[in-house]
Amino acid sequence: MGALTTHVLDTAAGKPGAGIVVELFRLGTSRTLLMSATTNGDGRCDQPLLQGMEFESGQYELVFHAGAYFAQQAKEQAREQPREQPGLPFLDHVVVRFGVADARQNYHVPLLITPWSYSTYRGS
Repeated sequence: MGALTTHVLDTAAGKPGAGIVVELFRLGTSRTLLMSATTNGDGRCDQPLLQGMEFESGQYELVFHAGAYFAQQAKEQAREQPREQPGLPFLDHVVVRFGVADARQNYHVPLLITPWSYSTYRGS
């Protein structure tokens, strides 16, 4: 049986995206929240988001709470180097919708992020 995993890399800072809330939804006739997790110090969730019999073919959505993460990073930087911070982040909730064709395979959906851009891909 396959599994669904993710991790976040803050490519602007060159470090893992630690402390980012990640929500997983199953899409169908309705949008159903399956779980919520927070990335650890390595930018990963401690457990697979889905695995085994819980992991089914279909449409899913990952929501990464990037705005809160970058606001926290700005606060930490301001302690070291005070400066005016923007009040409204460019990226807040990053939504990645994707399809799982074969739930027997592993699907790894990483997020590479900066305060101004992001990218993703299907890993294994």
